[in-house]
Formats: sequence, C-alpha cells, structure tokens
Amino acid sequence: MMFSVKGSAIHGDVKIPGSKSHTIRALAFALLAEGESVVEFPLYSSDTESCMGMVRRLGGSIAEEKDAWRVTGAGNRLPVPDDVIDVGNSGTSLYIGLGIASLIDGMTIFTGDHQIRNRPADALLSSINDLGGKARSTRGNGKPPLVIEGRIKGGRTAVEAVTSQYLSSLLIAAPLAEGETIIDVPLLNEQPYVTMTLAWLDRLGIKYVNSNYRQFTVPGGQVYRPFKAAVAADFSSATFFLVAAAICGAELNLLGLDFNDTQGDREVVNILRKMGAEVKIGERNIRIRGRELTGGVFDLNAIPDALPALAVAGCFAAGETRLVNVAQARLKETDRIRVMYEELRKLGAGVEELPDGLVVRRSELKGARVNGHHDHRVVMALSVAGLAAEGEMIVETAEAVAVTFPGFMGLMKNIGADIQEIKE
Repeated sequence: MMFSVKGSAIHGDVKIPGSKSHTIRALAFALLAEGESVVEFPLYSSDTESCMGMVRRLGGSIAEEKDAWRVTGAGNRLPVPDDVIDVGNSGTSLYIGLGIASLIDGMTIFTGDHQIRNRPADALLSSINDLGGKARSTRGNGKPPLVIEGRIKGGRTAVEAVTSQYLSSLLIAAPLAEGETIIDVPLLNEQPYVTMTLAWLDRLGIKYVNSNYRQFTVPGGQVYRPFKAAVAADFSSATFFLVAAAICGAELNLLGLDFNDTQGDREVVNILRKMGAEVKIGERNIRIRGRELTGGVFDLNAIPDALPALAVAGCFAAGETRLVNVAQARLKETDRIRVMYEELRKLGAGVEELPDGLVVRRSELKGARVNGHHDHRVVMALSVAGLAAEGEMIVETAEAVAVTFPGFMGLMKNIGADIQEIKE
C-alpha cells in the first residue's frame, strides 16, 4: 500500500490514541500478576496484538471489551509455551518477553518478522545467563530466533542498555526471581522508558533500590498484584501531528495528552517550542500553532523514536538543525539515520548523515516517490513532509503504520490533510 500526500491546510482537534509503551507494559505486568487486571483505553495496533498473542502463549487470558481488556495473569507459575512465540514487528514485546520467559522452568523460543530477526539482543541474553538462566541465539549472532530457559535465580549482572528495553526487561523479571538481583548499568540510552517501567513497579508495590540509574538492586520473592489502570495517550504518535502543525503554520489541538506522564517523547513539545512553535499545555491537551521555525542542536538520546519526524521539521527551520547523540536509532525497525538521510535527499533536502544523528538544513522540499522501508515512523514522517512540500508525495510501504498507529490516515483526513491510500 502507498500514501499519496499533497500540500494541505490543516486545523482542528486530534484525539491521540493510547501509548504503545504503556499498553505493552500493562499486558506484561497483568500476565505476571495473580488475578484479574483491567487495562483501560489500550492501544489497538499490530504491535499490541503481537503482545496479546505472547501473553496468551505464556499462560495469560485476555477478554477484550469496549475500551478495556480484562487480563487474567499466570503470576509466577508461567507454563512452558506450546509453540514458538512470534512477536511480529514488536521489539518491545520481544525484549520484555525474553525477561518474562527467563522465569519459566522450561524452554521458550522467540522469533518475529524480518526486521525483528535483525534486532540485537546479545546484551540481554548475557544478563539472563548471568542470573542463572540459559539464553542463546539459534544463529549465534545475538539476534532472533532466540531460545530462553529458566528459571533465573538472581545474582549480579552488568548490562549495556543500548536500548532501554534490555534494562526494563530485567527489572520486570527480577522481582519474581528466587534471590536478590543486582544490575549494574554502565550504559543507558532512552532513560525515560526505564523511568516509565519504574513507575509501573511503584504502582504495583514492587521494592527496589535505584542508585542514580547506574545500579539497581531488586529483592527476589516478590509478587505482582492485579490492578486497574488507564493507558495514557501516546506522545510518540502525537509527535507527527505536532510536527505537522509546526511546519504547516497550522493550529492543532491534541487531545488526551498528559504532560505529567513519564513518556520521553513529551520532550518533542519543548523542542518545537525552542524552534519557534507556539505551544499551550493544558491538563489533558496540547495546543500548538506553527510559527517561523529556527534550527538548533537537540540531543535525542532519550527520544530516538522522534528522529524521523524532527528530521522533517529541520527541513522547514531556518539555519541548521542538528539531531545528535542518538546512534541507537540505527538499531530500530530500520537504520533510521541512514533511511531518513536517503529519503529526504530524494525530496531535495540538504541533509548530512552523522555517526550518531543527522544535520538538516532548511530546504524547499519537492514531492517525489519515497520508500518507507516498512518502518511505521519513517512512513508517517515522510507523509507529514508531504503536507508542506511542493507537488505530490508518494510514500511506499504505508501499511506499516498499522504497527503502532492504524488510525493515522483517518485522523490526518479529519484535520484536512490531502492524504489518500493507493493500492499497489
């Protein structure tokens, strides 16, 4: 499938869907709880459907109701799965699932689509081995398919969290280990996502000691209790509408966003404000109006998912925009640094690839045929660029938006975007 996008005058309200990161964590904690948990306003997408499939394979049951899921957990008595767990395109489900599987007295095998089978997990596998489990890659390259055997007993490990999900996975599993776990963290990217995991642990009464994010001590033998929780709206999804307003000189009111939530991508609001956009933050909404933008230097280590959209914003900002300290963006669904460099150049952008980011200069973008590389965030970023480019933009592999944001095109249409679906 492809999107056709043309220059558009956009305005209005946008109801932002639920957070993928919160939804997947909610499902994981509900699986590990003893009893029934209720997850309200979850995100429905292919990533969360993959996570639901994983939860069911690992012994949980899920009753889907309107605007809520009722999840009955298996607690600390997870069964050996009766088949391979296929996480589709969901890296979050994969990494968190590896930690959960280390609690099973038996073997669990994980695989996924072609992108997942190229996602590294070697540092997490090493930590599971340190803590008494057995973890290996079937191809010996640290990438899926992966085989996990438990149970972990606790102990001490060090993990270089190139992706924060390695550390989150260990923090979620460690409370259910037999003994105490000490996790040294010599490298941590994407710290806000670990903060999100810790907020869930706090909500569920789990004890741990956080030594300035450099070391964590987690007592074993704890129990997750069931819960009822509403999923916050997704700042990662909102990023595309924030950037759309900023580059189109438009006013949008994004509904459902809580700026007090732990999501790292809320920082995009501050970045666009620094670039010149007018922003008003409400209790459950953010109103943004595009103004003349100016570039700057922005450290995206904590928010790598924002790189594609902010690279587009840089094309419409005076001077130079440097997006730096985000080398881990190369390890996502695609090498997003390389991909955005290649695709923006097709549109006439002045862009330079750095080892750890991009330099983008103000450019007159012209519509062209671009490739989304089956990466949902790249597809959406390029579609947003089309709203302010000259001529027609054709974005290939547009079906990838279903991974996290199946309603993207519909919400864009609602605010006046000239965006159409084209069947290939």
